Amino acid sequence: MADPFNFTHALCRAPARSAVHGIRADGGPDPDFTGLAAEHQAYVAALRDLGLAVDVLEPLDDFPDALFTEDVALTFPEGAILLRPGAPSRAGEVDHVRGALAAHHARLFEMTGPGFADGGDILRLADRVIIGLSARTDRTGAEELAGLLGKLGYRAEIAETPRGVLHFKTGCGLIDERTILAVPALADCPEFEGLEVLTTPAGEEAAANILRVGDTVLVGERWAATHALLAARGIAFRPLPTDQIAHIDAGLSCMSLRW
Repeated sequence: MADPFNFTHALCRAPARSAVHGIRADGGPDPDFTGLAAEHQAYVAALRDLGLAVDVLEPLDDFPDALFTEDVALTFPEGAILLRPGAPSRAGEVDHVRGALAAHHARLFEMTGPGFADGGDILRLADRVIIGLSARTDRTGAEELAGLLGKLGYRAEIAETPRGVLHFKTGCGLIDERTILAVPALADCPEFEGLEVLTTPAGEEAAANILRVGDTVLVGERWAATHALLAARGIAFRPLPTDQIAHIDAGLSCMSLRW
């Protein structure tokens, strides 16, 4: 399997003004659009600064959550897989990313259902891929996806996402090939056996959705204790603003497809 952090390309989508009405599990206020757009721009700029060629697709006003491109597909050097998002309002997003992925990936597979899988539930490790079951990813979808991953040469395992954690990667992220940052509810995940698991500092559970690109970990800028944890281990990190995207249940991995 290829290095899980050695990305050269990314695919993002600019937020539409409708993004302020994006899905959220527990209600809460709408994000500020100007702030949301600025966070997205800072994110794209960080990816480019880290050496990635980033394509930014046009906003889709009919799909408020379409800026979260990670949920509708998986991308690898060997090919890509179009997913079946678990939220009915997001199903149509897949058609709007197919062409952009086909332009970069000669091998393009697609889930056919009846199950569902969101990219936010898929954690790629150095030696395998974990598919987390959640409100957006069911077992039927996870099993179909595991078969498609096998066609690309990736071994998949299916894990349970704890109640109260929206997506599997809402609660965890890969720091390096052998180390995971996870919320306490995921610290004992059986699929993490053999890996070192660091738990998020108290009150900073939202910091778990980190994104490593090359040698740098992208992390929300508010999480000072998590910054200290990474610094103490000698890990290069880059803080990014996430206050507005957090209003619509998102984090750093959600806003791009990477390969």
